[in-house]
Amino acid sequence: MSTIIYPENTSPAADAEAIRKACQGWGTDEKAIISIIGHRNATQKKLIRQAYEELYCEDLVKRLESELSGQFEKAVYRWILNPRDRDAVILHVAIKERAIPNYRVVIEYSCIYSPEELLAVKRAYQARYKTSVEEDIAQYSTGHLRQFLVGLVGTYRYVGDELNARVANSEADILHNAISTKDFNNEEIVRIISTRSTTQLVATLNRYKDHYGSSITKHLLDDTNEGNKEYLLALRTTIRCISDPQKYYEKVIRYAMNECGTDEESVTRVIVTRAEKDLKEIKEVYYKRNSVTLDQAITNHTSGNYKAFLLTLLGNE
Repeated sequence: MSTIIYPENTSPAADAEAIRKACQGWGTDEKAIISIIGHRNATQKKLIRQAYEELYCEDLVKRLESELSGQFEKAVYRWILNPRDRDAVILHVAIKERAIPNYRVVIEYSCIYSPEELLAVKRAYQARYKTSVEEDIAQYSTGHLRQFLVGLVGTYRYVGDELNARVANSEADILHNAISTKDFNNEEIVRIISTRSTTQLVATLNRYKDHYGSSITKHLLDDTNEGNKEYLLALRTTIRCISDPQKYYEKVIRYAMNECGTDEESVTRVIVTRAEKDLKEIKEVYYKRNSVTLDQAITNHTSGNYKAFLLTLLGNE
């Protein structure tokens, strides 16, 4: 469920005027911007952007970019974009604008988003950057990892609830046979994990655990071959995203906030992309796992307007 608290009836023109006022004068009124943008859903934000451009002949996104700074600006920028445009930006940053590409983002969108949502993201990506997601993944990855990721993002998974128990049993055995011989690059592993519907694959993973006494992710480890490291991580991430998305996102946030420092990019990504979807459930999983609320964790690991904005999206203010 969504964590966003927003009024049902708003005036896009009045919101646009209030944001304009917050951006004028000697300093920007960040609190006013948070109070408006942080309490509007995707449809309302789209209407505000349209009203702002009609009233002032200016792009609201660019205006906010010039007024704000740091992690706060990045979070607001991602939040105010149309959802598919936001996803395209996040994908592009993950693939091309980091010292080490973050392929977890590619896997998240490929496995957690519906086929129609993923297709819309890919279209937005191509419209914005004049290249396809597949092209950029192929350019910035190599070997078996590249083959797996390109195949994964290009798959149109069936989304029905039908499952075949015989296939689940058979493919659990196929996976175990390949993994037990450390044949991690076996094309059957790639085929099963990257193409089966969520319902069918979850059934196969459950059969695997029942038959072989452990989850498949624990068996997808190979400390002896450094070349397999990224590829195996991609396989495990894919399985986690498909098996339990909320549990996966909880882990992303937990790892992003640690004693060595905060990975704001990951924290922002989860909160802004899930706030209107299942962030409430992610918060519940986080509390059960850590015995501390996500709101408190954000308070402890972030600061300033960035913290205030994230807490607003979490439904705390």
